[in-house]
Amino acid sequence: MAADWYLYIVRTAQGALYTGISTDVARRFSEHQAGAPKGARSLRGKGPLTLEFQTAAGDRRQASRLEWRVKQWPRSRKEALLRGEISLSDEI
Repeated sequence: MAADWYLYIVRTAQGALYTGISTDVARRFSEHQAGAPKGARSLRGKGPLTLEFQTAAGDRRQASRLEWRVKQWPRSRKEALLRGEISLSDEI
């Protein structure tokens, strides 16, 4: 049985947005907060971090495709998603 994957968005202290996928968002967010060696290199030293968004994204393949698409979005569209003005089903 395929694991359930999730898409998540983290905000740095400076307001930058980081998009990722994981089967365990709480664990992955903890790794990002802890920094090296398991956290994303692009988030190191940019805390405190805030988990802004998470949603089910299907299997690994679906999650990876969704992650890539959201990463292509302009910041304004990501912020609209975080505010609840748009949904992933509306956009993809």
